[in-house]
Amino acid sequence: MDNLHTKIHSGKLTIGSWITLAHPTIAEIMANSGFDWLAVDLEHSVITIREAEELIRVIELAGVTPLVRLTSNNPDQIKRVMDSGSHGVIVPMVNSAEEAEQAVQAVKYPVRGKRGIGLARAQGYGMKFKEYLEWQEKHSVVIVQVEHIDAVNNLESILSVDGVDGYIIGPYDLSGSMGIPGQFDHPELLQAMERIQTVATKLNVTGGIHVVEPDALQLQQKINEGQKFIAYSVDIRMLDRACRDGLSKVKELI
Repeated sequence: MDNLHTKIHSGKLTIGSWITLAHPTIAEIMANSGFDWLAVDLEHSVITIREAEELIRVIELAGVTPLVRLTSNNPDQIKRVMDSGSHGVIVPMVNSAEEAEQAVQAVKYPVRGKRGIGLARAQGYGMKFKEYLEWQEKHSVVIVQVEHIDAVNNLESILSVDGVDGYIIGPYDLSGSMGIPGQFDHPELLQAMERIQTVATKLNVTGGIHVVEPDALQLQQKINEGQKFIAYSVDIRMLDRACRDGLSKVKELI
């Protein structure tokens, strides 16, 4: 079976989701539902590093690829989540090639990178260090988030950094950086999205977008548009939507 790194570089469609609730049952339910990958979101949640390791373990044991969306492009945090067993990172607000290179170096051991070497869960607590050394070089995943107009303007140099495996668009922050927060049909945002697709196609880099609302039609639309690395909603939005939809139908019957 192809791992996530291989799927991304072969241009295969993968669909994942975001986890912001720390309970392992949430991760287990989502992992068993059929996602290709799940991202533990440290940026917009109160999940601790200890809780993140537990979620990573649950996701991985279910046969799904665990990723972590970082709070920032922080080498110390990257080292800790990778040592916890994450297969890769999603790095917010990468707006330059220098920032992309910093993220890659924090994920990879020398000689490619600068990540400190330790023995933790990822290395089998020391028993599987040699295997992990080879694995992290070939299969660890670095996804940069394109969520600022500066990133769009510098996209060609960002995606040309060796070790950047793909990108994902953050539509809320991108629109906010353009002064049109949440206006996803605004012509300027659509123009920026088109520019991202053009650059990615030119460089043959796989990317996608976060479809925030649990809307299957929106998901199908993004697939039809050629997006390949798609985050489908987030645990809290799925829970909220399921509750509201169910209650609204009951109230109509009453």
